[in-house]
Amino acid sequence: MSIFMQVLIVIVAMLVVGLLMGYIAGLIWKDKRPIGVKGDYIAAVISTVSVGLLDWFVIPAMGFGSTMQLLGVIFEPAATALIVLWIISKAKE
Repeated sequence: MSIFMQVLIVIVAMLVVGLLMGYIAGLIWKDKRPIGVKGDYIAAVISTVSVGLLDWFVIPAMGFGSTMQLLGVIFEPAATALIVLWIISKAKE
């Protein structure tokens, strides 16, 4: 598989994860969304895409195998999106 296809697949997957995390943020914060509905979705998508791409390329460069790469891309971007939204909510208080 070419590098272009790998990047495209990771970006599409992270877009889906980002949208899901934006939705979950709405369930967590309900009426007190950190930066509004659109802002939560945008922040979640940006953070998941950037961390997902970073994990996809940095984890193998550090010498870890494909299993660790896959685990990093699955769990870390989702957690990072929620942490970013939590930090934004704490900064707004």
